[in-house]
Amino acid sequence: MSEAPEWVRAKAAASLHPAQVERTLASLADRWPAEQGELPAVLEQFPIGEKALLHLISVSSICATRLANDPQILVWLQHPDVCGSGRGPGRMAADLRRATVTEPVSLDNFRPLRLWKGREMLRIALREIAELAPLEETTAELSQLAEICVEQVLEHWDADLRRRLGSPKAEFAGLGLGKLGGRELNHSSDIDLIFLYDEEGQVSGNLSHHQWFNRLATKVLETFSASHPAGPLFRIDLRLRPEGTSGPMTRSLESMENYYAGFGETWERLALIKARGICGSEELAYDFLRQHQPFIYPKSPSPELLDEIAAIKRRIERDIVGHENLERNVKLGAGGIREIEFVVQALQLLHGARQPFLQETSTMKALPALAELDLLPREEAIDLEKAYRFLRRVEHRLQIEGEQQTHTIPGEGEQLTLLARSLGFASDLEFLETLHDEMQRVRAIFERVISERPQDKEAGAVSLAFFRDQQSATKALAELAQGRGSFHVAPRTRQIFRKLKPMLLSRLEETVDPDVTLTQFVRFVEAYGMRSLLFELLVANPRLLELLVKTLDASRQVSALLIRRPQLLEDVTRSGTLDGDVSVREHLAVQHASGATLGNLNPVRAYHQAQRLRILIRDVLQIADLQALQAEHSALAEAALSFVHSVVVGEDDLTVIALGKFGGSDLSYGGDLDIVFVGENVRAAQDLAVEMSRSTPEGAIAPLDARLRPDGEKGPLTCSLETFAAYYETRAQLWELQALTRARPICGPRGAAFVEVAQRAWRLAGQRADLFAQIDAMRERIRRDRGTGAEILDFKTGLGGIVEAEFLLQALQMRAGAWNPQFSAALDDLRERAIVSAEDAAALQQAYEFLRLVESVLRRMEYKSVSHLPPDEDQQRKLALRVGADDFASFGDQYRGAREVIHAIYLRYLQGGELTSRA
Repeated sequence: MSEAPEWVRAKAAASLHPAQVERTLASLADRWPAEQGELPAVLEQFPIGEKALLHLISVSSICATRLANDPQILVWLQHPDVCGSGRGPGRMAADLRRATVTEPVSLDNFRPLRLWKGREMLRIALREIAELAPLEETTAELSQLAEICVEQVLEHWDADLRRRLGSPKAEFAGLGLGKLGGRELNHSSDIDLIFLYDEEGQVSGNLSHHQWFNRLATKVLETFSASHPAGPLFRIDLRLRPEGTSGPMTRSLESMENYYAGFGETWERLALIKARGICGSEELAYDFLRQHQPFIYPKSPSPELLDEIAAIKRRIERDIVGHENLERNVKLGAGGIREIEFVVQALQLLHGARQPFLQETSTMKALPALAELDLLPREEAIDLEKAYRFLRRVEHRLQIEGEQQTHTIPGEGEQLTLLARSLGFASDLEFLETLHDEMQRVRAIFERVISERPQDKEAGAVSLAFFRDQQSATKALAELAQGRGSFHVAPRTRQIFRKLKPMLLSRLEETVDPDVTLTQFVRFVEAYGMRSLLFELLVANPRLLELLVKTLDASRQVSALLIRRPQLLEDVTRSGTLDGDVSVREHLAVQHASGATLGNLNPVRAYHQAQRLRILIRDVLQIADLQALQAEHSALAEAALSFVHSVVVGEDDLTVIALGKFGGSDLSYGGDLDIVFVGENVRAAQDLAVEMSRSTPEGAIAPLDARLRPDGEKGPLTCSLETFAAYYETRAQLWELQALTRARPICGPRGAAFVEVAQRAWRLAGQRADLFAQIDAMRERIRRDRGTGAEILDFKTGLGGIVEAEFLLQALQMRAGAWNPQFSAALDDLRERAIVSAEDAAALQQAYEFLRLVESVLRRMEYKSVSHLPPDEDQQRKLALRVGADDFASFGDQYRGAREVIHAIYLRYLQGGELTSRA
């Protein structure tokens, strides 16, 4: 090779790498087209300065080779609009179209695309070396470049396969992860991708969507992996896909959801934080990200997330970096780029669900948001941003040399000196000291946020001795941790369960029936589906675990509801309504906004089920007392009946009157609604009754019981107000008039008029001389006809039972003309009138409430009427625990005492009026 011209040697001597610059300029001079002018003059008049171009040639052997082999690149770079400003995706794509106007982009295994990509890489590197482009511009343009290459290759092979194999009726999308997803590519990044299609199906009889789209992904990967004289495209890395290298290259949206819900690991959450649609269907990419939002940003992340991130970083340092390079690897070393990313992503995982501004793929954009939300001290955010910019600048300078994936600082010698001088440092030492200081600051913040937080100590082993069947309990716990049959549980899920297990056992030990409750818990977990997310939720929210376990223990019926609709647990607990009552008006407002219509009342049914769960949770957590719970049951029923009436009956003249415990606002679990219809629209009344009791997959509301109407079941379903008046005046039996004590209008236009008619007949009946005797005779008949089994077990109709207390109160109300449908309010009224002494009123109230509590606990288990204690002693012992008794003996004493108090007061007050004891 002849000696280089003097001007070449002179320019090379003034550069950072004289030998490389001299070789490059000499080769350029040999190939330089004369029509472009003298090469020295071209260099001296270079739009962004000769110094920048020679600097790039000095530090990048690959860019030097490109220039030496193709002088037309320098001709292109001379245009002021090429290097003078950055390029958005539109301008970059337009340049590709111009560059390939004479030949298709896919020619010769995408040779035109490869050449264009190499030219753009040189332009981007040149602007960075010249310090014309900030970090954000460089990484964004590199990311745009990769996206365009993927789009071009995908479009070609998609068209090719459709032409040869037929077209699938499904959409396809590619999502960028990692630095591509964050628009943060460096000069030698792999591009992390996952591919998906929207649904399964068939392209032809022997070719499924799954096969077709996997062929497409294979073609794309083969193109990017192929070597070519025109240079490489990008290295595609599909290892972040579900199941990594052992999984299919692409899978359906549903398959993606099933994988991440059941097996997703913490590192996959971190990867998906940066997920962004880059090619194919934008709508499908959006659907994927929306669907996986709860996985990427869990509402209740476990503190173990930080432990896992710290463990991931330790494995990287041990297995990839090595101890000798910890302080020299600017990406993966101690205090490197990855630690900045981990700090940001950890805080995004912990807070992103509640702070949408943190749901950001870019590290540079997320950092100030963390400071703004006071999740990271502002000084630390500034330090991390400064270090990130510096370390990325160093990384880029390392990679520009040969576009190789290197992140390690040279140990010493010419390479280290060249790197330091290229970055503007006067000496190697100054550079290394600056590097050390920046990485030390990053490591300190990383350790504070992630590595050095107090570790949660796992509770010691909890004995299983409290289970009746310890073998079955052991098996059930193993199924929670390991899965059942062929079902596989991810290692991360098992790790979270190890944290949950002692908490769960501690709660189960407090339950009345731990064996059954554990079985129900297993069924709930299986129904919930997203096992890892649920376990994290329960670990992070011990209160939620408590209410779940107590609910499963308290009611088989509600347990079945939760297993059928597991999402209700979070819906109800996050609704903000557990701590207070919900009024009829509030219930109605929700139902009117639900979109329910005559043809579709399922929204009302679904709401009713959710509210039943809410009331039970308030019960088992002892947030509400018995009277408040009864009022809640009644308000819910009243709102549902009023709404369905408004939809079914509309403007028709049909009034609904509540009686019994519904009328008294004393409803309990699973109670029918005692009502009568006032009006003449029998069809509307029938339709209303049908809709209230209709059972659908969303459940039923509540059945109506209209047997208290005139002539009972033999009488017409509806009666006019005049018919009611005539019946009550002439033919009604005393017990029917007594039932009017609890009459309360619910809906319809004639409620007030009915109450007026009812009160007139009721007051007149109260003046009968034999009132007490007739009421007592009715009570005795009920006790004799309905009572079955041992008298002591019958807490409702037996002596001293609930019915006796209610009949006593109603008899005294009727005699005094003291109308009040609600038991406690009526008793207070009688006390204030001095009809019942204060001592007797308090004793009667306490005894009655205890029996109603026993009834409530028994009814909530199956949501059906119960009037007897269970005959089995084991079940009685469980009941004692459920009502809060200190022990079985004290429960028995309290139960017998309540019955005796009611009966004694009953006899005392009714003996004063024509009644002799029948005790």
